[in-house]
Amino acid sequence: MSYDIIGDIHGYADKLEALLRKLGYSERSGCWRHPTRKAIFLGDFIDRGPAELHTVDLARRMVTDGAALAVMGNHELNAIAWHTRDPLRPCHYLRPHWSMRWGRKNYRQHREFLKEVGRNAERHSEIIRWFKTLPLWLDLPGIRVVHACWHENAMSFLSCQLGPGHLLTDDLLGSATREPNDDAEKDTPTLSVFKAVEALLKGIEVPLPPALTFKDQDGNKRNRVRVRWWIRDAVTFRQLADLPDQLRHQLPDDPIPAHSRITVPTDTPIFFGHYWLRGTPSFRFGNLACLDYSAGKGGPLVAYRWDGEANLSEKNLVSTD
Repeated sequence: MSYDIIGDIHGYADKLEALLRKLGYSERSGCWRHPTRKAIFLGDFIDRGPAELHTVDLARRMVTDGAALAVMGNHELNAIAWHTRDPLRPCHYLRPHWSMRWGRKNYRQHREFLKEVGRNAERHSEIIRWFKTLPLWLDLPGIRVVHACWHENAMSFLSCQLGPGHLLTDDLLGSATREPNDDAEKDTPTLSVFKAVEALLKGIEVPLPPALTFKDQDGNKRNRVRVRWWIRDAVTFRQLADLPDQLRHQLPDDPIPAHSRITVPTDTPIFFGHYWLRGTPSFRFGNLACLDYSAGKGGPLVAYRWDGEANLSEKNLVSTD
């Protein structure tokens, strides 16, 4: 099977349709199809863009009709948690809406989707039910796909608890989305359902050295930083912090905690999104390809055309820009 792996869309259906046309797909009987290929979506269908529901409908129809596969992104998990009551506290939701810690941040991030779905409770619930059918990762013949991080320890830890096809079950939702009480709990080497799901859908985060903070894409102040897990043989903050070069070079050349480093498989190509890369799409990481080039922030939507090759090639990158 030949696949077209497509990065984070974030509600920009116009970019998705333009990219599909460029890849040779056409709309037939309400579904975008290719005569010989299949698409794979890396998640993050929603939040930010002007066509949230159209994006979901387009991708969902492709998946339902067998023209595409998809994995869950952190924005789909956030949407599920926003919509789901916390069984331990029935008056609250798994993702706080307003009054509790992170409430306003959660709303700002999810605002565009909520504006479009409006007060249509059944439509909202229907979309959430589809999000729940998205696997946390795909391990296909010759190719691996995950939204943020291919973390084999986290996958192994979760495998016996997930539903068939690596699906997050309703029973696990609370454990997967309920924030630990404090950062110290996040930074222990012991895996939990929350930390394992976070690693796969949001990547690995480590606390920054004391007194050092930065602002993320949405202007939120952060004292923790994502790790560029795909940089092989790197171990220090300066090498691994997912920050602009100017900020990253100010970090100490001290090693990050040992339990936050992972060994990346080299036997099979791995595709992921999530990291808001900038500039001209390029290929830099051996058998690893990040396809998120900030389509939700004015960048292009990017795909990789995979035809079974073990060694990935930059010539197979296709973008809307």
